[in-house]
Amino acid sequence: MNTTRFCLVLHNHQPVGNFEGVIEQAYQDSYLPFLDVFEQYSGINLSLHTSGPLLEWLDANHPDYLDRLAALVAVGRLEIIGGAFYEPILTMLPSRDRIGQIQTYRAWLEHRLEARVRGMWLPERVWEQSLTRDLVDAGVEYAVLDDLHFRNAGMTNEQLDGAFLTDDDGRIMRLFPGSERLRYLIPFASPGETIGYLRQLHETHPNAVAVFGDDGEKFGTWPDTKAHVYEHGWLRQFFDALLENQSWLRTCTLAEAADECPPRGRVYIPDGSYREMTEWVLPVERHAEYLEVVHAHEHDANWESLRRFLRGGYWRNFRVRYSEANEMYCRMLLVSQRLDRLAKAGQQGDLWEQALRALYRGQCNCPYWHGAFGGIYLPHLRNAIYQNLIEADVLLDELEGKPRQRISADAGDFDLDASQEVRLSTDKFDCFIAPARGGQIYELDVRSIRHNLLATMTRRPEEYHRKVLNHQNHQGGDVASIHDRVVFKQEGLDQRLQYDAYERNSLIDHFFAEGANLESVSLGEARELGDFVHGRYDAKIRRDDRRIQVQMRREGQVDGRRVTLTKAITAEEGGGALQLTYLLEGLPADRALHFGVELNLAGLPAGADDRFFHAGIERLGQLGEPQDLHHQQSLGLTDEWLGIDVRLELDQPSSIWAYPVATVSQSEGGFELVHQSVALVPHWHVRGDANGRWAVTMSLQMDTSQAESRRLASATASV
Repeated sequence: MNTTRFCLVLHNHQPVGNFEGVIEQAYQDSYLPFLDVFEQYSGINLSLHTSGPLLEWLDANHPDYLDRLAALVAVGRLEIIGGAFYEPILTMLPSRDRIGQIQTYRAWLEHRLEARVRGMWLPERVWEQSLTRDLVDAGVEYAVLDDLHFRNAGMTNEQLDGAFLTDDDGRIMRLFPGSERLRYLIPFASPGETIGYLRQLHETHPNAVAVFGDDGEKFGTWPDTKAHVYEHGWLRQFFDALLENQSWLRTCTLAEAADECPPRGRVYIPDGSYREMTEWVLPVERHAEYLEVVHAHEHDANWESLRRFLRGGYWRNFRVRYSEANEMYCRMLLVSQRLDRLAKAGQQGDLWEQALRALYRGQCNCPYWHGAFGGIYLPHLRNAIYQNLIEADVLLDELEGKPRQRISADAGDFDLDASQEVRLSTDKFDCFIAPARGGQIYELDVRSIRHNLLATMTRRPEEYHRKVLNHQNHQGGDVASIHDRVVFKQEGLDQRLQYDAYERNSLIDHFFAEGANLESVSLGEARELGDFVHGRYDAKIRRDDRRIQVQMRREGQVDGRRVTLTKAITAEEGGGALQLTYLLEGLPADRALHFGVELNLAGLPAGADDRFFHAGIERLGQLGEPQDLHHQQSLGLTDEWLGIDVRLELDQPSSIWAYPVATVSQSEGGFELVHQSVALVPHWHVRGDANGRWAVTMSLQMDTSQAESRRLASATASV
């Protein structure tokens, strides 16, 4: 008998660090109502993957939901699909972490849901063939990829009616092709269109297996889908249509399909991910060209034959597009390597296990890339990654018995750019410095609050900014896929498209042309006279018993004149401040040069009264309000919610520009302005002394006593 098997595979996910209210809303709008409807249709089976961060949240906040899942597992209606616990892109992890994440999550699922876990969900369907060995070693029998993966291997849609075998180093597993056509039909088209597509497959491919594998948030959380799927009855109509056609169409789990249907053959999949992801990772100019080619030919009679040879980009290149993604990745790798060294030395135990789980959380994929979702542009997701990575380091320090007051410095290629960086560490903070990249600080971890004070974003062009400039809006009454919607969450976004000529780190050394002011600097339009912003500095580390200094020196050009700049970053044992000393040599005697030092401080949101500038006890306004200050020797930034007060103090009066840095980025809800950081630029019109020299010393102080007092009070209250 010819029976078409239809595998509904849902993937529910919320990233590490997402807002409680957002997750609760997704539960109420999507996860809960879907389960309420599904339970009523006993003739329908499906496979469900829920990412570890979400499942932990559900277990803590709605344990009854998990109990209901377990009951469906017990009667065979629901297959639980496993995966890597905290939803990392597997290709960015060392093998030990891939296997560890998968096995840890399987154990959690088997204990909590009493489920036999055989398959896995591949985050963002990012695939490299070498994954096969680790997946099989971790106990994975099968996984779902997109049909695009298989077409990239030279196969046609007509061949993709079941699972295929693949292997690596003698390990064998099954790969199911998920249908892109079904992803765009469900739930946006009428149920009849999906049935029609499956009927055509049934008539041309006996005993076919069709797989829909996509986000469960499409059923209620994505814009406009709650009313469409539930209030207007789409889901019930869809389930009714499936049951009405069960004489030839049977819903089944991936496990049932794997057991009942022999593999269609063998395949080796080229590196890739789903189609949209391969587009998003392209450089902006290439992405635009790609889309132009698609739009120019998508209506050609031979388009289906042509498109199989059209390739997008490679996921790992998000680390090229976004230096911030590479820095997070490299920071994660340092923690992973440290855990591995301690394990090999036999230094494991409860603290090591806690640090390992923090590392796994710090590998959650969402902030490492960007596409139709906020991704790397969302500060709270980036902050969550760093929070967990810093937490892991703090736990491992305790495991190793490091003293309460300490100071150290080491050099290494910490960001994998074939140049040496310097890590200056105390018990208060970790400071990462890149002499080869402008002598800039690119990470500053405040350990007491587990916060990277430099986790900001550079303002870059994105392909979708063309839509912002064109003021396009989605029209019509149909429900649009999230990939097709164009919605503006604020007015005037086209006026906020500004781009940076450099990465927004700290200790960026500027020599401004005449006429530079707060507006031109904040818009990225001020002209540079010097070559220090991107210049390579020579560096050396100077030590004594309680003090370490990283000294950097560069001889460069300023408007055709040779100028030498020496800057030093100094930390003292037990101190919570960085001392920043600048010396300029070779300054002209006949003119002043406009010199400024830029610092970007992140994780201090704008638009709230408890986040403000101050000079001593005087409040100067919220952190989102630009400041053009003169004759200042101190400027503070307070975030009472985070519990930190950052103060910049100078040993001589300075003018200071301060302004918010915001990006226009794309998220599920539309285009929006996202606050990324606050830029501080103390600046001077400097003239050299009789020897052509000028110097200034600044102190960057980080006071977290408010946060520490709150934590102590909370701990005392819980005793």
